[in-house]
Amino acid sequence: MIIDCHGHYTTTPKEHQAFRDAQLARLADPNLPEPPPAEISDEQIHDSIERNQLRLLRERGGDLMLFSPKASGMEHHVADLATARSWARACNDLVHRVVGLFPEHFAGVCQLPQTPEGPLDDSIAELERCVEELGFVACNLNPDPSGGWWTSRPMTDPSWYPLYQKMVELDVPAMIHVSTSRNPSFDTLGAHYLNADTTVFMQLVQGDLFSEFPTLRLVIPHGGGAAPYHWGRYHGLAERMNRPPLAEHVMRNVFFDTCVYHQPGIDLLHRVIGADNLLFASEMLGAVRGTNPQTGRGWDDTKPYVERLDLPEADRRKVFELNARHVYPRLDARLAAAGR
Repeated sequence: MIIDCHGHYTTTPKEHQAFRDAQLARLADPNLPEPPPAEISDEQIHDSIERNQLRLLRERGGDLMLFSPKASGMEHHVADLATARSWARACNDLVHRVVGLFPEHFAGVCQLPQTPEGPLDDSIAELERCVEELGFVACNLNPDPSGGWWTSRPMTDPSWYPLYQKMVELDVPAMIHVSTSRNPSFDTLGAHYLNADTTVFMQLVQGDLFSEFPTLRLVIPHGGGAAPYHWGRYHGLAERMNRPPLAEHVMRNVFFDTCVYHQPGIDLLHRVIGADNLLFASEMLGAVRGTNPQTGRGWDDTKPYVERLDLPEADRRKVFELNARHVYPRLDARLAAAGR
């Protein structure tokens, strides 16, 4: 089985975005009426998936995708708590409907109603709803709800602990994923996403989060940002700070995905990180779309890159399937119950 741990519902019917636009308009003008939830038919959802993510998943030889709302659309920089709650709920309910229509091919990963420097109570409640009522297997967690201004405390700070406690209780991991950048110095896709991946990895090196939560699991997407490329720097800094070796201090709990869109990058990622901490992913349909003129394949068609690695069959299966089943135990239980 080939499990893609990183997919987004970027092809939602237009009514979904119209609901969001109406929410934002009402924030700008409170005299406007509160918008009703978007009315979207199963047929619209079916068409939006069948023609896009599911078509490509089948064409590229994948079996199942962990599916979450559009990352840049989470827009956690919008500070109104009620708006954040209703928007996250609408996004997650839509993903749940996708999973219901295509249960063999998708599993839900939820958006949390985070706000800049806001409390985490609503995020904890939405996580619990999505996991226990909707059957989701993980969440996306934004380390910078401000959208590029980094007003939040490091992810090792105790202010995050109540959410981690709920994640441990529910036995679900988080993918570290920021939303759109509001800082003009940081392009959302080419800078902000990768900055966040790299920043959080360094926070984990500096802190002692996994001493507090030894079973907490985090997935850092986009190949881990700059971390694999500068692995020697992080080893050296950890030693300079009298931190334990990375293998025991961080990498028992942290995993990187394979959303790296060229062969040399995947080769380096595997050589540095190793098969035990890699999860296959494509980020489809996400930041980099279209065809690579050098390969004639989609930029986000990452499976051939992984297949070209010189991996023993046991390691290949880890990257394509077994690591995901370990990191996402609720997914593993669901698949096992279906005889997969």
